[in-house]
Amino acid sequence: MDIRFFLGFFILTSIYSLTSASDPSPLQDFCVAVDDAKASVFVNGKICKNPNLVSADDFYFSGLNKPGNTSNPVGSRVTPVNVNQIPGLNTLGISLVRVDYAPYGLNPPHTHPRATEILVVVQGTLLVGFVSSNPSNPNQKNKLFTKTLYAGDVFVFPEGLIHFQFNTGKTKAVAFAGLSSQNPGVITIANAVFGSQPPISIDVLTKAFQVDKNVVQYLQGQFWTNN
Repeated sequence: MDIRFFLGFFILTSIYSLTSASDPSPLQDFCVAVDDAKASVFVNGKICKNPNLVSADDFYFSGLNKPGNTSNPVGSRVTPVNVNQIPGLNTLGISLVRVDYAPYGLNPPHTHPRATEILVVVQGTLLVGFVSSNPSNPNQKNKLFTKTLYAGDVFVFPEGLIHFQFNTGKTKAVAFAGLSSQNPGVITIANAVFGSQPPISIDVLTKAFQVDKNVVQYLQGQFWTNN
């Protein structure tokens, strides 16, 4: 199927963000106050460029036609196009990613703390899903919403919820996703829990996961990498 069609689709759907879902505040993980009159003033985490120096290149990115390198332990690669790639996205509340999947490649469970995501498959077959937040009823469990997607199918991951995509096919898969933030952020669950520096206390993790300390030590000893 024509990738240009789906890129156009995402440009149109992203307009929705501009009219009804602008970026929430804050757009950074934290903002430590500083008592310094000479400190730079940031807007949404960025310093604004002098309008007289703005050019078309500030709103441009090239390269989403190029496959990402999936030679990593999880077999997927995310190519982002957010405010760090297109400075002109600052304050506009939208961004885009391309995700490439090797056969049986996984985009591991993760969250975007500042964005809802809408994903379209352009090649291959993906098993996708997200998990609801903790229910108010202690007798209920977090609910999994999952679906198998084929080329042309679209799925939405609500803001902040843990979600994933898994290539169930023997061939590569490609998807594009629009996000309702210029800087959606990513928290990969396993990386954050077991690969943080400094490490989370083993006592905390053994109690949280109800497993032996040896299991936690093994997981913390793995080479956790972002895709």
